[in-house]
Amino acid sequence: MQGIVDFIPTEKKIQYLNLLLKVGFDRLDFGSFVSPRAIPQMRDTAEVLAGLTLDENPQTKLLAIIANERGARDAAEHEAISFLGFPFSVSETFQLRNTNQSIAQATDTVLRILEVCDRSDKTPLVYLSMGFGNPYGDPWSAEIVAGYAEKLIGEGVKHLALADTIGNSSEQSITSLYSFLSSTFDQVEWGLHLHSTPADAVNKIRAGLAANCRRFDTAIRGFGGCPMAKDELTGNIPTETLLAQIEATGLSSHLNEKAWADAMTYSWEIFR
Repeated sequence: MQGIVDFIPTEKKIQYLNLLLKVGFDRLDFGSFVSPRAIPQMRDTAEVLAGLTLDENPQTKLLAIIANERGARDAAEHEAISFLGFPFSVSETFQLRNTNQSIAQATDTVLRILEVCDRSDKTPLVYLSMGFGNPYGDPWSAEIVAGYAEKLIGEGVKHLALADTIGNSSEQSITSLYSFLSSTFDQVEWGLHLHSTPADAVNKIRAGLAANCRRFDTAIRGFGGCPMAKDELTGNIPTETLLAQIEATGLSSHLNEKAWADAMTYSWEIFR
């Protein structure tokens, strides 16, 4: 929702997220504790959280995005939140654009977030943003990505998501880089946060599945993208596309199909 200009009413967000909670996803990225000046769409995250029916749907863990230590402290005050997600970029330019920090400063921020999580019994999840390259000319290689991953893991990060922030990954790069990272650093949980045009989404999912990825970040109907990355948004992988590919490979999502259909129908009230 963060890139949508028109403010989505809080009650609509609550109704939509409560429908998603009934589906049975493992995690739900429900909001962001960030500056309302930077991301005005997320200014009501605390109010949205208060309206969620969590007792009825305990299987789904809530994840909140944060951009600094203050956001981590604000999110940590809410017992219902399980995961705090921080976008760490392997591109200096994007780190500055996204969180107004250098990579060195972001590294220090991760350390302070880890301390907040340890005190509040939260789980930190770090996204390796611009994980497949960047449009700014900043240095990139698989070795650079692995170097940052090794550093973060050494500091205590146990959940990492390789993020294709601008949709520039390919089938080959997804399979090779994810396989390399997940086998080299097999002591942590890895996931994929892919952006894509609709035409490329299926092939990117297949590449991730072929690399044995079993944790994908998606968005219903593919709405999303990072407004801090480029002037135009490249959407997230559509959840429905992922589910269709899971079924096609003979795997099971173990989701509530009736609840999923209800959430899909209501999504037209949110994303027009």
